[in-house]
This record gives sequence, structure tokens and C-alpha cells, in this order.
Amino acid sequence: MHVLILTWRDSGHPEAGGSETFVERVSEGLIALGHDVTVFTAGYPGASAREVRDQRVFLRRGRRYSVYGRAALHLAGRRRYDVVLDIQNGVPFWTPLWTRTPVVNVVHHVHREQWPEVFGPLRSRFGWWLESDVAPRVYAGRPYVTVSEASRDELAALGVAPERVEVVYSGNDLPRLPADWAVPRTPHPSLVVLGRLVPHKRVELALEAVHRLSDRFPDLRLTVVGQGYWEPELKQTAHRLGVADRVDFVGFVEEDVKHRLLASSWLHLLPSVKEGWGLVVVEAGFHGTPTVAFRSAGGTTESVVHGVTGLLADDDDGFVHSVERLLDEHGIRAGFGAAARSHARRFSWEATTRGVERALLKASGRPTPSDHTDEETVVPQGEVSARRTGRADS
Repeated sequence: MHVLILTWRDSGHPEAGGSETFVERVSEGLIALGHDVTVFTAGYPGASAREVRDQRVFLRRGRRYSVYGRAALHLAGRRRYDVVLDIQNGVPFWTPLWTRTPVVNVVHHVHREQWPEVFGPLRSRFGWWLESDVAPRVYAGRPYVTVSEASRDELAALGVAPERVEVVYSGNDLPRLPADWAVPRTPHPSLVVLGRLVPHKRVELALEAVHRLSDRFPDLRLTVVGQGYWEPELKQTAHRLGVADRVDFVGFVEEDVKHRLLASSWLHLLPSVKEGWGLVVVEAGFHGTPTVAFRSAGGTTESVVHGVTGLLADDDDGFVHSVERLLDEHGIRAGFGAAARSHARRFSWEATTRGVERALLKASGRPTPSDHTDEETVVPQGEVSARRTGRADS
């Protein structure tokens, strides 16, 4: 197949995150499976308008908002594709309006909580209306892919029939590391947050945790990995809380540095208001580093097995208390870490790509290969169900 992937950012964008990693790895995997891939995305400073990388063609047109119109013009032209993978980050590309080419809509999670965090009252209401009311109508009858059962439930609440939504879990980059790769833990209590520095990631709560636990753990340190426009606000918050000397803002780091930070930290914190899956949870888990996150974030109820690979909190106080508990109870933290490492090994980008490929083949009316289910890379549905209903807590 010749696959067109529409995404508002690619992995080289300064604000790239988990969704962009998904596109990067899946597009690589589709090439390896023998398909042709064109990625249409927004431009950014220093990026070329057309790039061929690892047999993939990247077309960069427009910017954050204008990329949608440019994508419509591209689809309305004479270019021919067998199927379109439409990445919906809040607002989709409205592909069915511009082409009769089969389309698969990818939704990592619903953005109800994020709109007010990022935009003002008027724009947030308009954005949520587009996502919750208009998009399900435009994509009526089209297949969806999402990355967790929780996100499938959210889509169902918007009127998207669950049988049209394929759950394909995100993979794991860690098998690319050398087999003998190992990093010791820091001698002092240490926390790490990794992701885009934007309001809805709520890194402020990690700073608050350091502030509230400093007396109990005098050597406690927090490393914030990532970049984004909210970084100055976070640094001001660190100074206001009096923890600036305990927090390291390291910005964007190379892959090996990222994994060293995840491996050396005692705990990984994910205070985000919403996650479709929580890719970094699995990355941290591969290194035996447990995660503290929120139950209400959605996909974290599947990437984190509460009481087994980490803890899920119900409110801000519960989040800080969970951090305190795991910093204090070394045996429980070590046990969670071992379980997190085992859990992380279940996921691979190869399995993710196979799942996306099946959805693309089915949408384009082509025969699908037999399932490549592997117990090491795919979470059994019974386990997911148990996890989401809380039975895994026992």
C-alpha cells in the first residue's frame, strides 16, 4: 500500500511528544513491512519542506493551524494513496471531506480536560465542540485506532461505536539498547518527569511534591526532562516554592541520556491530566522504575498496574502521599520495579505496527494477514479488564 499519514507534528518538531513517537515508529515499521509511506506534517524552523528519510517521504507544509488547510489541498489534488492514517490530536484533518480514499482515524485520547488548560474559554469551547460533536459526525462509519481501552470508552461516550475502534497498544523503544546496558540508582532519593512542558502535563505538582517532602527527604532531587513554552512558568514555580536548588531542568536530551535518567531515578512521576497511554511509563518500567500517576488520566489505568507496577492517585494529596510512600518503602518500590520491568517487556513497536497495518488493510478492503499475537508483546485482554476494574490491586 501507499500510505499517507497526516499529523500536525513529526518527531523532529521542538514540541514533539508521544503521538509523534507513535508516528515515527509506525511509519518505520510500515516501510519494513513493504509499504510506501508519505508523512504530511507542519513545518518548523530548520526543517526542509521535503525530506526522504529511511525510505519515508516527509512533506512539511504550513504551521500549527495552516497545516490542516494545506493537507486538504494536498488530498484534493491529483495525488493517489491507497489509505490515509489521520492522526487526530484534538482536531482531525477532516479527511472524509476532501477525498474518497479510505481513512483510519487515530485518536490517542479525548481532550476534554486539555482544552481549558491550553486555550481561553471561547476557543476551548469551540475546540471541544469540534472534537466531541463535529468530528464523530464527519468520521461516521470510518474505522478508528486508539491506544487503550480507556480511550475506546471515551470515544464511545462521544458516539463512536466501540466495534469500529481497534485498540493497538504503543510499543517500546528499549530493545534498541545493548543487552548488557545497565545504570545504577542515584545514592539519594530521586524523581524524574519526562514530557512536553505544557500546562496540562501539570509538572507543577511534581515541584509541589518536592516542596512538601523536602523535610522528610533532605537529599531529594527532581529532574525535569523535556522542553516547551511552559518552562519559564515552571522555573518560576520552583523558585516560588523554594526548591529551585533541588530541581534540574535538563531540556531535550538524546535517547541514551533519557534512558540513563529513567534508569537511575527512584521513581517516575506522571502528573498529567490526561494520557492516552503513557509511553514513558513503559520506558521507565523497562528500567525497573515504578510510576506514580493519576487514575483519572485514562490510559494510565492500563500502562500502570495499580499496586503492582506503580500507584494511581485520585487527587493531588494522594499523588504526593504515593510518592512519599514509595520513596520511604524500599522493598515495595523494588517489587514494583521488578513487576514494571516484566510488564514493559510485553510491548513492542513491531506488534504496534502489525496492529495498525491490519486496520489499514481492512479499511482499504485488502486481505489481512493472520494475527501475529505474541504473549511477550501483547497484553492479554483478560489482564487489561482485570486492571481496569481494580482486581489487579489484590
